[in-house]
Amino acid sequence: MRWPKWGLAGLVVLAGVAFWLLLAGPKDVLGVDPGGFGFGLLVLVTWTAVHGISVAPRGELDDAVSPGEWRAWIGFGFTAVVAGYLLAKADVIAGADDLRDLGRIGRNIVLLLITWAVIAQVLRWRWQGKVLEDERDRDIEVRAAGWARIALVFCVIGLAVMFGFTPAERLEWATPITTAHLLVFALVWHGLVEYAVAAVSYWWDRRP
Repeated sequence: MRWPKWGLAGLVVLAGVAFWLLLAGPKDVLGVDPGGFGFGLLVLVTWTAVHGISVAPRGELDDAVSPGEWRAWIGFGFTAVVAGYLLAKADVIAGADDLRDLGRIGRNIVLLLITWAVIAQVLRWRWQGKVLEDERDRDIEVRAAGWARIALVFCVIGLAVMFGFTPAERLEWATPITTAHLLVFALVWHGLVEYAVAAVSYWWDRRP
């Protein structure tokens, strides 16, 4: 089965609409939160892409792009969406008085992670019988992990300096819920840098 060009273009357009509704769309349309619709559309696009990946015939792209690079690009895409979603919902998180106010945000992030895991498993089935890791993959993993560790250290130091040197009256926004989400974002930032460095390293290595 080969994807028609218009089908791939349609998925890209639908993914763009979903990201806009999820991250930057209006907060309320006729009393309904469009973010939920955007998330549902994003899941639909993702599952369609998973089906396309699972049934597509092997081609030159499978030979040119290694499993490690596929994992890096997909991981970068999902961590970027999670980071963008947390930033877009920062005002909701900062104004939350109860953990129940954050239920929708947490549920959406969990669903994103589940979708990510399913795509990774589908690709693993597709790569059966293929070498999944070699010396180059391990070298890139070490390099990416090093950059991610540096990024996390700078992020934690930045948070420590901000909390340590900012007057207490200016930290009224730093509720326990907000602080917890800042720490979660630091971990997301760590993963984003790691996947980005790995993906760019693979791409650079493939250049003639």
